[in-house]
Amino acid sequence: MDIDLNDKEFGLFQRLIYNESGINLTPAKKELLKSRLMKRLRERSLSSFKEYYQYVTEENTTGEELVSMLDCVSTNLTEFFRESAHFDFLSEKGLPILLESKRKNREKKIRTWCAGCSTGEEPYTISMVLAEHTEQLSGWDIKILATDLSTRVLKKAMDGVYAKDRLRGIPLHMLNTYFKKGDGNLKDHYQIKDYLRETIMFRRLNLTDETFPFKGQFDFIFCRNVMIYFDKQTQAELVAKFYKHLAPDRYLLIGHSESLAGTDTRFRYVRPTIYQK
Repeated sequence: MDIDLNDKEFGLFQRLIYNESGINLTPAKKELLKSRLMKRLRERSLSSFKEYYQYVTEENTTGEELVSMLDCVSTNLTEFFRESAHFDFLSEKGLPILLESKRKNREKKIRTWCAGCSTGEEPYTISMVLAEHTEQLSGWDIKILATDLSTRVLKKAMDGVYAKDRLRGIPLHMLNTYFKKGDGNLKDHYQIKDYLRETIMFRRLNLTDETFPFKGQFDFIFCRNVMIYFDKQTQAELVAKFYKHLAPDRYLLIGHSESLAGTDTRFRYVRPTIYQK
């Protein structure tokens, strides 16, 4: 059954999604939005987008359907070691500089935030890169906060189970060291080993919230290929919040198609897509 999404209805959802998530849907995304929302209409046995909008905004008072709708419209493209230059920087420059600074201050704690973690490949990649420095980091307190707007992808991320074809790009020695092979129904899958999973805390977080519930500051913030879905104002507001929550001289890493050029920010340019407070 084909249900039409007219321009007025598109405008209603466009504003709702922007206000709740910061995602800026242009008119060119109308058909994409329609196809994704159709899943929710079928799930709720509704016959029009007008009915669904009313259900989300008025009838579902718990807010659960709003979360499900945002899950449905958010894009979650990711892979292990995506844009690998960032992980080379982390291993070869960012981490050594950080360790030298921390040792001078007699501090043995590293905090990383992966903002927009999707199904977990990025925070697990970060965890593996840090684990490769086990000798240098023995006895250190290492934690990674991984956040996303989508509860659906967070559940998959917490499980840490991936089909074999999702593991492309992982060096063989890392695959053998940090994953365990599944059996039975999961014989073609691999799971991140428990000791790595325990270094990561997955949480739902909306990056457009005015404030974030963090007490300490981070040494590295990864927010890659997320801001491309935001307009300039939302991007600028988010970058300002990143600056606030990053420790002095620490690093922000953004996606290859993103830049802080033209943004009023105090971040210092290090190299393409890498900035320092």
